[in-house]
Amino acid sequence: MSEQIKTRRTKNWIQTSITFRMVIIGILILVLLIPLAFIKELIRERKSLQSQVVSEINANWGDEILLYGPILKIPYTTYSERTMTDSKTKKTQTIREKEIQYAYFFPDKLTIDGNINTEMKHKGMYTTSVYTTQSKLMGSFGNPDFKVLEIPDKNIIWGKAQIIMQTTNLKGIKDPLNINLADKNLSFESKFSNTSKNEGYYAKNGEYITTTKHDVVTKSFNYKKISKGKPISFSMDFNVSGSQQFRVIPIGKETTMHLTSNWKDAGFEGEYLPYNPDKIKDHGFDAHWKVLQMNRPFSQQFNYLPKLDEYAFGVNFFIPVDDYQQNERTAKYGYLVIALTFLLFFLIQTLSKIYIHPFQYLMIGLALIIFYTLLVSISEHSDFNQAYLIAGGSIIGLITLYSKSIMKTWRFPLFIGISLIALYSFIFVIIQLENYALLVGSIGLLLILAVVMFASRKIEWS
Repeated sequence: MSEQIKTRRTKNWIQTSITFRMVIIGILILVLLIPLAFIKELIRERKSLQSQVVSEINANWGDEILLYGPILKIPYTTYSERTMTDSKTKKTQTIREKEIQYAYFFPDKLTIDGNINTEMKHKGMYTTSVYTTQSKLMGSFGNPDFKVLEIPDKNIIWGKAQIIMQTTNLKGIKDPLNINLADKNLSFESKFSNTSKNEGYYAKNGEYITTTKHDVVTKSFNYKKISKGKPISFSMDFNVSGSQQFRVIPIGKETTMHLTSNWKDAGFEGEYLPYNPDKIKDHGFDAHWKVLQMNRPFSQQFNYLPKLDEYAFGVNFFIPVDDYQQNERTAKYGYLVIALTFLLFFLIQTLSKIYIHPFQYLMIGLALIIFYTLLVSISEHSDFNQAYLIAGGSIIGLITLYSKSIMKTWRFPLFIGISLIALYSFIFVIIQLENYALLVGSIGLLLILAVVMFASRKIEWS
């Protein structure tokens, strides 16, 4: 008989002990963090798969465009001497060696005027932005200043001058590239060289970034004969298909660019932004840039071709709503949702004296976890907002009905349903915000804490 009494007392203590319930709920929350971590990994995997598919689409259409040029390339000779000693006769002789090197001169003026027509490309359930641009490049080259490079005039090989351009996208070029240089028409040819290899630069944040640019060069011409000692103008068409970004490096002493497009959600990025305030239109954008030599930390002439990718500027044709990014942000609040939901049931159980078994807590927690798998899977086939509404409504309805089976009446289940609607609405508002997410989240948590403190003030904790 005493054993039955002990068993009954133990059962009563388990059902009535607030401390024991808190410990069990804490353990359950820790256990539920395991499947929540798997959900986050699933979102990262799906996001990685999206990136791979988008890369495939871009590779078929044409990669992003980074334009570097046109640049005047003129060879010159250098001489070096080295002394050799004959081991037998001990006589020394001086050998003079000749080597061809190159000087690179940027244009005095570079003007880019382009129209970019964008469209969406789909593969399965994944989408990316691609475009076709028709651009006109105009400008002028001044008289090359070899004195700055300390190169004597007699060493300059004027008859072997070339115009060189670099771009990250050869595949997307639609028409033959030609440049009109002082009424002389020169055609470009692609060429493999050391400058075409994967090379990179250190960005200002210390990150090492690799880029792949390809050379296109003209045949040799006599620059001195064409220019006759005066600046010469140039013009060329650049029609190319690309994806995601269009950027240029401001190599002109004065670089101006004017781009129009039908893409309304463009992101202007890089070292320099458009100066016109009315760049975003109802039908797309109309943006103007102007960069002077004083605005950038490099000169107009070099005895090597420098890597200047970090000074590029242009347009990013991003897709404004990234469902996987929003899914990731939602999953980050999974701990909060589980903890607050369990806290809600704990307060109801404590205040109403209704016994809720740990297994029932576990079922409620698993329902909260399934919300994230529903959200990811549905958002891959529809709008994120619709997916959030469907997944959230399904889970709230499931937990509300399950609560009715536990508590027998509709009083507390309806309160639980309303509370979950408020909680999921609060999370939705936070993930939609960017600049004010922390502020709104902090205020919301403060209000939740105030409600919990008010509701728990009459609980007898001993």
